Amino acid sequence: MTTEEIRATEGKLIRLGEKDLPALCDAFELARVLKDHDRTTEMRRFAIGHIKAGGGIKALELYNKTLIYDAPVNFDCFMRALERNRPMKEQFWLPRRKKLMPVCNHLQAMEDGNLDELFLSCPPRVGKTTMMVMFLLWVMGRNSERSNLYCSFTNKPVDTFYDGVLEILQDPTTYAYNDIFPSSKLVGTNAKDTTVDLDRKKRYHSFTGRPIGGSLNGSCDCNGYLVADDLCEGIEEALSPDRMHSLWTKVDNNLIPRAKEGAKRLWIGTRWSIIDPQGIRLDILQNEPKYADVKWEYVNTPALNENEESNFDYDYGVGFSTNFYQMRRASFERNNDMASWLAQYQGSPIERSGLVFEPDQLRYYNGVLPDAEPDRVFVAIDPAYGGGDFTAAPVVYQYGDDLYIVDVVYDDGEKNVTQPQIVNAIKKYGVQAVKVEGTKMTASYGQEIDRMLRENDIRVNMQINTSHFTGTGKRQRIFDKAPEIRERMIFLEDGKRSKAYQLFMNNIFAFTISGKQAKHDDAPDACSMVCDMAFRYTIKAEVLKRPW
Repeated sequence: MTTEEIRATEGKLIRLGEKDLPALCDAFELARVLKDHDRTTEMRRFAIGHIKAGGGIKALELYNKTLIYDAPVNFDCFMRALERNRPMKEQFWLPRRKKLMPVCNHLQAMEDGNLDELFLSCPPRVGKTTMMVMFLLWVMGRNSERSNLYCSFTNKPVDTFYDGVLEILQDPTTYAYNDIFPSSKLVGTNAKDTTVDLDRKKRYHSFTGRPIGGSLNGSCDCNGYLVADDLCEGIEEALSPDRMHSLWTKVDNNLIPRAKEGAKRLWIGTRWSIIDPQGIRLDILQNEPKYADVKWEYVNTPALNENEESNFDYDYGVGFSTNFYQMRRASFERNNDMASWLAQYQGSPIERSGLVFEPDQLRYYNGVLPDAEPDRVFVAIDPAYGGGDFTAAPVVYQYGDDLYIVDVVYDDGEKNVTQPQIVNAIKKYGVQAVKVEGTKMTASYGQEIDRMLRENDIRVNMQINTSHFTGTGKRQRIFDKAPEIRERMIFLEDGKRSKAYQLFMNNIFAFTISGKQAKHDDAPDACSMVCDMAFRYTIKAEVLKRPW
């Protein structure tokens, strides 16, 4: 049969295989002859259908055969095939697959040549290091001549990673590595130097593990993957700019040069600081013209998503629930350490030395307002047009010098999303005055809101200011207004807040007066506008003696 005739027969058998398992098995054998990996995904889907319909051991055998066949070229299939002999609840990958599939896809993209460098930021204990063990074993099985280097902050995680590599290679009962790569043999290990060789012993080993403070020169050049996993030891190191500078010097002088031209770089771990190694490397890739051709991605998966739900609520209870992470956040907030929550769990590093607002410094209420009509109801709007910036618009009930923030619009959507939200808030709360700040380029934002209000026959005192501070001037204004924000503004307490309100508060807690200010000033800037509206214009009355 010609290749075209085999393909035609294969396609016919696949269609029959949706109902006829023997035909599907024959189609798989033809796909193997043709070395056709594109077809086997469809075959595997049909095999799963037969299993669910009671197809028995033959359907399961076919499913496993397709996994083993695709595993050398597909990382997802590799992880599934690797653990196929383990009970589902004891497996690493399948209970986590739905949540971690985006990470898997990015790793696949690296091996396929679509990425040169990848940054992965995740909370602690979600499985990223175990996934890296499996990934390096996959690429070692694909090409054992490549040398791969794993580096962490000290010997302990390096030893643990090394043990994980050996466990999979040396336990054929639990792991099916030998079935996937039958010609890939373990020929050398060295626990002292944490090295592994597959197929033949080499000067530059298939795998080498080193701590960042250890000896990197001479013995561990890599032309495969350089994996930097949690190079920063923890909060104590991150709090010291001198230690951060020293760490980067080690990375730049000793670690990065170990990667030969063409090697891939993986940076994973907790983002403690904007000047940690990941942060500095990101800044170089973003801003140095000579690195413009490097293909890189930054993937941050926070503990809680934009809906305040866990990103790591895995099957079989092996992950972390929404309630777990919300309790962790409450603990950090109670201990006045939202910076650590944002860094460890949300992947949002900030500099603690410049934090302006601590949770216990602000005032809160339980949702019950004073038993009186407010003196004034107003909204301050700091507009944005999406693209990562947030429109921030707190709704304020003013009672004397007390400013109750009853609700907020806080959204990074485009203006067609945020403007209707603001108009609805103005209607709902009977707002009397609105101030929109921005630049001449954003003046139309407030004009459009004014038009939408007039179409609804709503009249408010609308002020559009086009001399809005930017950059350092904006940060200084927030800092100058910080005492009034702490003493006069009263926010809803935790547990009473909407999703947008909680994000608004997180943005306030993350604001720092020092360093680069990329994404932590929208909410505090809106708060400084509130104070301007409430207290900028005051009337002082005095009794004077009549001059006549």
